[in-house]
Amino acid sequence: MKFSVLVAILAEDLEEKAIDAARRAGAGGVTILDGRGIGAQEKKTFFGLTYEGSQSVLVFVLEKKLSLAVMKAIVNELDLRKESRGVVFTIPLEHIAGIDTTQILQFEQRIRDDI
Repeated sequence: MKFSVLVAILAEDLEEKAIDAARRAGAGGVTILDGRGIGAQEKKTFFGLTYEGSQSVLVFVLEKKLSLAVMKAIVNELDLRKESRGVVFTIPLEHIAGIDTTQILQFEQRIRDDI
C-alpha cells in the first residue's frame, strides 16, 4: 500500500471547513499546526505594524489514491481555484511507522470497495 502526505496551508478561518470536507472525502486524522507566511505582495502597514493573519497547516497521511480525492474535496469546498486563500499539495511518502492500524484497515476496505 502506498501513502501520501497531503498538506493544506489555509487561512485559519477556513480550517474547520477544510477538515469537514476532508473527512467527508474519507480522511481520518489530521495534524494541525499554526503558521504564518509572507506572500508575494507586500502588505500595507499601519503605524509600522503589519497584520498578515493566522494560517493553519493541515497535515494528513493518506492512502495515495485517497489523497487526490481529499485534495479535490478541499479545493472544491473552499473554492481555492478562484481565490488565493490557500494552497493544497501532496508529497509521496516512502517510509512510514506508527500509523494507526484501524486507519490501515479503513484504507484496505476502501480499496476493496473500489475493485
